[in-house]
Amino acid sequence: MRYIGSKAALLDEIDKMIAKNTTSREETFCDIFAGTGIVARYFKQRYAVTSNDILHFSYVMQKATIENNLPPDFTKLKELGIEDPIAYLEEAKIEHVTYEDDSFFVAKHYSPHEACERMYLTNENALRIDFIRNTISDWFDKEYIDENTYYYLLAGLLEGVPYVSNITGTYGAYLKEWDKRAYKKFEMIRLEVVNNEKQNHSYNEDALSLIKKLEGDILYIDPPYNSRQYAPNYHLLETISKYDCPEIKGVTGIRSYQDLKSPFCIKSKVEEAFDTLIREAKFTHIIISYSSDGLMNEYQIETILKRYGDPKTYQLKKIPYRKYKGKLNSEGKTLYEYLFYIKKAQAEDNGESDYSAEAIKEGKLSVINKKQGIHNSGKYIKSPLNYIGGKYKLLSQIIPLFPNDIRTFVDLFCGGCNVSMNIQADRIICNDINTKIVELYKEFKKMPIHKIIDRIEKNIEDYGLSKENEEGFKKFRDYYNETGNPIDLYTLTCYSFNYQFRFNNNLEYNNPFGRNRSQFSDNMRKNLYLFVDRLQSMNISFSSKDFSKVSLRNLSEGDFIYCDPPYYITTGTYNDGNRGFKDWREEQERGLYKYLDKADKKGIRFALSNVMEHKGRHNDILELWSEKYNVIDLKFDYSNASYNTSRGGSREVLITNY
Repeated sequence: MRYIGSKAALLDEIDKMIAKNTTSREETFCDIFAGTGIVARYFKQRYAVTSNDILHFSYVMQKATIENNLPPDFTKLKELGIEDPIAYLEEAKIEHVTYEDDSFFVAKHYSPHEACERMYLTNENALRIDFIRNTISDWFDKEYIDENTYYYLLAGLLEGVPYVSNITGTYGAYLKEWDKRAYKKFEMIRLEVVNNEKQNHSYNEDALSLIKKLEGDILYIDPPYNSRQYAPNYHLLETISKYDCPEIKGVTGIRSYQDLKSPFCIKSKVEEAFDTLIREAKFTHIIISYSSDGLMNEYQIETILKRYGDPKTYQLKKIPYRKYKGKLNSEGKTLYEYLFYIKKAQAEDNGESDYSAEAIKEGKLSVINKKQGIHNSGKYIKSPLNYIGGKYKLLSQIIPLFPNDIRTFVDLFCGGCNVSMNIQADRIICNDINTKIVELYKEFKKMPIHKIIDRIEKNIEDYGLSKENEEGFKKFRDYYNETGNPIDLYTLTCYSFNYQFRFNNNLEYNNPFGRNRSQFSDNMRKNLYLFVDRLQSMNISFSSKDFSKVSLRNLSEGDFIYCDPPYYITTGTYNDGNRGFKDWREEQERGLYKYLDKADKKGIRFALSNVMEHKGRHNDILELWSEKYNVIDLKFDYSNASYNTSRGGSREVLITNY
């Protein structure tokens, strides 16, 4: 059967993904969006299979070929003289045809006659379909056939319908001229049934409800990936399957599908639905099929999988559609079929983690297992902001030097938040004098990620933002300076020189266009997803104060202050004039040392990032002050800092009081 998103051509790739990651001891396989059941049937040869689909016609086909292990023997029908029931259904004379009632519902509503203009089926084939459907029900009611035989015959009927349907692929519309296949005589499909000698089960339920009742070894997920709902595209098959004589409407005679609308086809709901599905899955191995043309992108899916699975096991294989379909999207770009894999981190296996969304929101668990501590894992989240002096490349040197038992972590000059996002603490306080940056973080904290992305993409579309369109960039910069929306500021930096945050004394963004270099790239999109996901799971607050105004009153020995101030002897952007914010001079440098001395006297641990020397200049004030503390030399590596054009003679350090 032709079916939207059929995975017939991908079975080998799915099999390879499973073989690569399993142990051969797995016994159960679940296909929770089974469609025509082609994947479930393929793996039935190896596993006990559970299949599911919310559409009834799909459920019927699964009951016939997944749950059934043997083809029917038709014993009672043969006793009545019907040796070949399928041949009988195809050839028996049809009598007492009437359109007065719904006895011949399909012919009455979906084939042309005096009272109907719809051309889904020829009248002859429609009458045959009605006859077969009515006869199957009659045999079942009279107990001539059992339930397994009922579903086998009904599935054979449904499988035959597309071969004589006057459509291009789905039942969303019929052709206005008869296609030659519509003239074929209707034939049922004699289905092959594989006996795997195992208990198999098929369901007709909503996947988000059913997942809570299931558990097993391998879960295969092939959800709808675009906004096209399946129910209206297969409404005729659904009606033949249920044969409930529904109220129909419109040119196509569509049945109501309100109860069958999938959240996976709705952009504002798909991410939450996917999160729920993965969170509730009690399976060891999860494999997902999706499309690069889908409502979710690969980074959203990656984020959710790593939230509930073991990040070390995450895999993604991209398969060009052209390998088996030659398909391009509307812009001529190659489309990809995605195959994701992750091993689910089960709380019962390690006795330590609750991977629910509630646990994450309450700060009981971060994106990475809390027992390990994110700042001990070596897998660091990168800020989506290219902030001057950002410490991402130094995290592997700095963070292992931090204490592991931090109650409150204070990031006094948070900047791009590379350090804060990778710290495990009961509470995190981020401060930066740049109010614009802090406003952006607050927006990231409260705004759903799909809405953030929608806003960014709308900005890009409305102003034609690209690596070449300087005029569009300038218009958008003017618009931002008038309105001040934080997400617009982020979008603006994505297309500006070196992705930097620069403002004039009127707090207007004035960074120039990043010609042929800057754009909202796939990498930035990925960093944004991971960053926002982490941020929204944390117990974190933001402030925008001069560092000296951040109170030490409520901090004590179990807390920790990290400082990454502007470097006094360098020439980074933040020292190139005030740029709308307070400049950093000797007064501020000495003030910070006094602040840290005061923290030390209170028993509060701290770490200070700074440079002792740079390009022949020495920070004598820092060198003298640091003599009473521990000084650790670091290997430096920056690419976005203007003071790093030539790093000859620089000495970057971390100064601690513990």
